[in-house]
Amino acid sequence: MEFRGRRDTSREKEDGARPMRNIKHNEVMQVGDKIWLPVSIAEMRISKRYDTIPSGTLYPNADEIAYLQRLVRFKDSAIIVLNKPPKLPVKGNVPIHNSMDALAAAALSFGNDEGPRLVHRLDRETSGLLVMGRTKESIDHLHSVFSDYKGRNLSCKAWNKSCEAMYQQYWALVIGSPKEKEGLISAPLSKVLLDDGKTDRVVLAQGSGFEASQEAITEYRVLGPMINGCSWLELRPITSRKHQLRVHCAEALGTPIVGDYKYGWFVHKRWKQMPQVDIEPTTGKPYKLRRPEGLDIQKGSVLSKVPLLHLHCREMVLPNIAKFLHVLNQQETEPLRTGIIDKPDLLRFVASMPSHMKISWNLMSSYLV
Repeated sequence: MEFRGRRDTSREKEDGARPMRNIKHNEVMQVGDKIWLPVSIAEMRISKRYDTIPSGTLYPNADEIAYLQRLVRFKDSAIIVLNKPPKLPVKGNVPIHNSMDALAAAALSFGNDEGPRLVHRLDRETSGLLVMGRTKESIDHLHSVFSDYKGRNLSCKAWNKSCEAMYQQYWALVIGSPKEKEGLISAPLSKVLLDDGKTDRVVLAQGSGFEASQEAITEYRVLGPMINGCSWLELRPITSRKHQLRVHCAEALGTPIVGDYKYGWFVHKRWKQMPQVDIEPTTGKPYKLRRPEGLDIQKGSVLSKVPLLHLHCREMVLPNIAKFLHVLNQQETEPLRTGIIDKPDLLRFVASMPSHMKISWNLMSSYLV
């Protein structure tokens, strides 16, 4: 592809003009060079495939702003809660311009001087509830709530009680089924650097004492029998570690999440090769996976050739930051003011699953409990 618009610095030195010329894809840019893109590239529209925003600019256009605002599930003076689609990065690095933190400032300010800020993370491929703080005070308290400290404050018992009740609940489709139907995973995690020297990977800590590790705890519950070699799990992370749920499922339980090729590549390969014959719990006969007529299974579902990650933050309970904010800021022990005391101490949110997980759910939901 060639782009029109690179300055020819050699000719510019001769006559002071700034002529335009085409550049090739393998050309190395020099300091001071500029590129002009046609409007059709700079303002490209949103592709609806997998509900992503392939924006090529840091500043979202009108379609992208409207799309992001449709993701909002709750908004008050302190927080914004969104249902994040898969394949949308939350935190952007230098090459990533369409991350949630970069787009939120322009699309989700809703009249504030500044846009909301991230207070916790979801992986790029993970979908579900994402909380952002709207003010500096709410951001500070939310950071505390999502930390291992859980936001405890000695000056307000109601706040402490609400923080203790806070939880996040994920649904995941995994390959295989855990031996126990429910349990508590307490398995510290470590980060290792792979042979290429650039890519890191989270693994279960070996407990040798020579490696840095972090405590990681997850509650889990099996939602139903194994169908087509897979089962649905409910996951509640007690701690917040990078890739905690994915590593605990793959390495601690031995049941990697469907679509998680980073931590379950070899299991995926065997799973796709072996025939799946499961038994119906009521009749004892082989289970036949239903394929409703007209259903498009090639959108990352469990039946597609390359399934997308089946991990979704479905439910969350949080302290009502807007209610407690004036007490926490002033460190006062006085009762809440009239009008505020009637608001609930806790806020509960539930987010619907993305399309590929809905298809998998509908295909396998006969015997879920």
